[in-house]
Amino acid sequence: MAASPFRLGWFGNLTTPEWRTGWSTDALNWSDARYYIDMVRDMERAGFDFMMLEDSLMVSDIYAGTAELELKHAMYAPKLDPVPVVSMLAYATEQIGIVATASTTFYPPYLLARTFSTLDHVTRGRVGWNIVTSSEDRAAQNFGMDKLPLHDKRYEIAEEFVEVVDALWNSWDADAIVADPVSGYYADHTKVRPINHKGEHFSVRGPLNTPRSPQGRPVICQAGASPRGRDFAAKNADLLLCIPNGLEGMKEYRDDIRARAEKFGRNPDDIKVFFVVSPIIGRTMDEALAKRDEFMANKQKNYEAQMVHFAAIMEIDFSVLDPDKPIPDDVTTNGHQGTFEGWKQAFGGRTIKDAASQMRVASMELVGTPDHIADEMDKAMEYVGGDGFLFLAQPTSRQYIREITEGLCPALRRRGLIREKFAHKTFRENLSSF
Repeated sequence: MAASPFRLGWFGNLTTPEWRTGWSTDALNWSDARYYIDMVRDMERAGFDFMMLEDSLMVSDIYAGTAELELKHAMYAPKLDPVPVVSMLAYATEQIGIVATASTTFYPPYLLARTFSTLDHVTRGRVGWNIVTSSEDRAAQNFGMDKLPLHDKRYEIAEEFVEVVDALWNSWDADAIVADPVSGYYADHTKVRPINHKGEHFSVRGPLNTPRSPQGRPVICQAGASPRGRDFAAKNADLLLCIPNGLEGMKEYRDDIRARAEKFGRNPDDIKVFFVVSPIIGRTMDEALAKRDEFMANKQKNYEAQMVHFAAIMEIDFSVLDPDKPIPDDVTTNGHQGTFEGWKQAFGGRTIKDAASQMRVASMELVGTPDHIADEMDKAMEYVGGDGFLFLAQPTSRQYIREITEGLCPALRRRGLIREKFAHKTFRENLSSF
């Protein structure tokens, strides 16, 4: 029996596309964002619900005390700020949602509320905010701090931050603008209110000087993996991205988030959980398996890339650890704690070098033809219960995007598994339409 229709998102960032092949000039001219315009248009045509753009705010030099590997592999730097690019991507499209990342640790609440209200207006109700608390002391040092607050403290700050921005977004009633030439009033002052927030971390008078936006509140995206992060996500998010390990992990995560949401008085169906996948697609099964084998064979490059990844999101210098032994039990992080625990489980007692050199960031392995992968995604959603998949490729390439949008997506659509069209105007309405 086929699963119910599910949703697709794309997890990306504004960094250099695939540059090692030399097949295109994208590696040098990507920063004018036209590559990403082509990309988001392909995704809208293919039936994606949204493109999510992650972000980070530093050039990491944690691994071995140097930025050499970070800049060698260009995974997290160079990178553009996604927030101003939202307008450009939305102007080039009509209905797909655009989600930008912004940190509650570094943005002032008023500035963020005003920025995303503005984006919601100019995108005609298609913007989302990916809430992060940030996880890098190197980023903190770009904002006048020596170190980040502790992990759970960052979430405590984020809770108050969301309370403030929600109040600011609601500081204008939907009918505050009357534009009445008879009375001479453009806006009704009785429907625009200060919020007068005075809390432990923020003091904000309000109101916003931007009117209420089409969605009222942008779609909220989050990636809570730790127990504290899961609570925050279950309380505040409309969509979640996660990387649990295998079908059982996927089901456990979704069931847990839904139970936590219910605890906070929310309808669990209002939260959509997206599982990160990185399909390897071939015209034949043999071709797909050969691509996977080629990736696995490039052990040194893969190992270095994972060290860059670990350093960027966990600030753990793996260069001081023995790569021929498993991760020691006493290694901890003030960064992505849930992700770190997931990686340790995925390592399964293998040595650091062995596991990292063959690791792919995904909830489940998908390798094969478009039809085979579509069937596997169908079975996974039927077992897990919903709600969608988030595609990840680092770096991206035009070839890979087309394999997804022109190969896999038509196979999904033939099975009735993804949307044929957008039925509503706003991102929030389309996200909750099934």
